Amino acid sequence: MNVKNAKDEIRQRIWNIMLEKKVARMPLPPHGRIPNFLNAEKAAENLRKLKDWKNAEIVKINPDSPQRAVRFNALKDQKIVIMPTPRIKEGFILLDPKKIPKNLYSRISTIKGALEFGEKLKTLEDLSKIERVDLIVEGSVCVNVHGERLGKGEGYGELEFAIFFEIGLVEKDISIATTVHRLQILNDRLPQSPYDVPIDYIVTSEEIIKTKRSERPCGIIWDLLDERKIKEIPLLGELRKI
Repeated sequence: MNVKNAKDEIRQRIWNIMLEKKVARMPLPPHGRIPNFLNAEKAAENLRKLKDWKNAEIVKINPDSPQRAVRFNALKDQKIVIMPTPRIKEGFILLDPKKIPKNLYSRISTIKGALEFGEKLKTLEDLSKIERVDLIVEGSVCVNVHGERLGKGEGYGELEFAIFFEIGLVEKDISIATTVHRLQILNDRLPQSPYDVPIDYIVTSEEIIKTKRSERPCGIIWDLLDERKIKEIPLLGELRKI
């Protein structure tokens, strides 16, 4: 079985288990998504205990439903949130809590609200407004203690990291965390591709696990990137010309 098929098989198993055990939440079914999960808000609260969270001023957070509470907490904690637009087609969104009324934090923590009120960073010049990113929070379908992670299978989280690395917004060893349900943590090793980015912290509603992650890829691996994605994501086209 090739790596892609092996990953897909594991994702299907996790989605099925979450549905069967009734820990998956709306939107349902969880299949094909970063699955929302029971007690996602408690996991988001637990994440706030991390020293890396407390020290971070700018946090990149995925736009999926289970991390809505993470985005809300970041705004409450007066952190600038960087969030990718769907499929990175329009780059990223910058949410500055100092420029947003507090009564809108909840609304803006949704993808719809962020698109409505946030500042879009569509070009490399736009992204130069950010000095750095201090912490990354990813959504996951499953993870393990080795820091290996599977997303929903489209590779956008890895591309976001690679783009930011290429332009100097993140260092290779930046802390990366994910919030998940306990059922999403596997004992087995997970199949990985050369572009996969291992994580540092797994956070559930009850615990924080520091992983034993391996080295990360340094930037975009152009040979493994298909032309369709390059055409769909203007930032990639800009980067290829540099």
